[in-house]
Amino acid sequence: MRAAERLRELRFEGEVVMVGNEPHRPYHRPELSKQLLTGRVHADQLTLAAYTDVDARWRLNTAARGVDTGKRVLALPGGEQLAYDGLVIATGMESRHLPGAPVSDPRVHQLRTLDDATRLREALSADKEPVVVIGGGFTGCEVAASVRALKRRVTIVTHGPTLMAGALPPELCDGITRLHQSKGVGLALGVKVLHWLPQDNGIAIHLSDGQVLVAGHVVIAVGGLPSVSWLRGSKIPHDERDGVYCEPTCHVVGSADVVAAGDVACWPNLRFDDVPRRVEHWLNAVEMGRAAAENLLLGPSRAPVFAPLPRFWTEQHRMKVQVAGQPQLGGEHGRLGPGSLASARADGLVGLTTVDRPREFNRLVAGLDNRRPSPTARRKRIQEPVPTGREPMPRAGEPMRPPPKSTPLVSNYLPAGVTLTPTSTRT
Repeated sequence: MRAAERLRELRFEGEVVMVGNEPHRPYHRPELSKQLLTGRVHADQLTLAAYTDVDARWRLNTAARGVDTGKRVLALPGGEQLAYDGLVIATGMESRHLPGAPVSDPRVHQLRTLDDATRLREALSADKEPVVVIGGGFTGCEVAASVRALKRRVTIVTHGPTLMAGALPPELCDGITRLHQSKGVGLALGVKVLHWLPQDNGIAIHLSDGQVLVAGHVVIAVGGLPSVSWLRGSKIPHDERDGVYCEPTCHVVGSADVVAAGDVACWPNLRFDDVPRRVEHWLNAVEMGRAAAENLLLGPSRAPVFAPLPRFWTEQHRMKVQVAGQPQLGGEHGRLGPGSLASARADGLVGLTTVDRPREFNRLVAGLDNRRPSPTARRKRIQEPVPTGREPMPRAGEPMRPPPKSTPLVSNYLPAGVTLTPTSTRT
């Protein structure tokens, strides 16, 4: 939807068709594991309002089946073919499954869509049985915190040594682990599920350390995989784990009329380096959707690179963690002050993390953004003129503009007066 908004903001007058496999209009996905689960908001309150009239033709409950980039045709169910001049791929993620898990059992849940969250909420409202959450990442920890807010017994099972391991600085991972323990969340760390034993009174889970947990409901939250299965057999370069491969401009590699955005896109953020990565966070999807739409209109020869400073947050047991950059790239971590951490590598700062310090977070991020690099590739955002929809889109196969030879890192732009006190080193 953000891509469609940007097209209209730039006075694109052609037809916009929105194809999506869910029955709902766009909604606020981060709230699924928090306020919706606890009942503080209802499903109809999560619908996203458009900032401008997108004047789109909506094809809901319609899963794309394939794409022919040569003919510029999208394959839809029933043999329908939808022609396009430009294509934005924003299919997001699919829940990852665990081998052997009885996913057909109504007591086993995953949390990716609004319907998933609604079913889980209804199930939790029907009884008071204990809950097991498989996975100690963002979603798993948020679900566990929400379950505890409902006064339910809950246990997190994860193969990591701590909660959020690898996603945040080690010191903060330790703190989040202790927080969940203090709130009554049971923890099974450093273990795997060996066997699933569905029974009449619940589902027994046999763990690798010998424990057997019995739960009325199990939530599998072990991450996701990019939704690219519909691209099999197409000429769109993609991988089941990496997603759709893109240039720094969001253009799909080798395409002038196809861009990708959000969780499904794998692209090099030249703010950090030239390694293609995916960023699985809400704000990145918003910003990348807008950038991809703009660059689709510009074409690869005129498009600026998309090199954002990623920002995301998580809220657990009323504690809010805010993150900027990519702290997982850092090998060293240190304190910037009370509740503020920095992550660095050999060439400087790569991430900032704060705990319940929203003003401090905004100050640090503003300091970084004000000192961010301005490589020649990051051209000024377009104003006028822009394509209106009457002009033909660039032809597929138009040569891509090569990325700049070097891009200064955001790590070289630490705000004035900020010092780093080392807390840990990790290879």
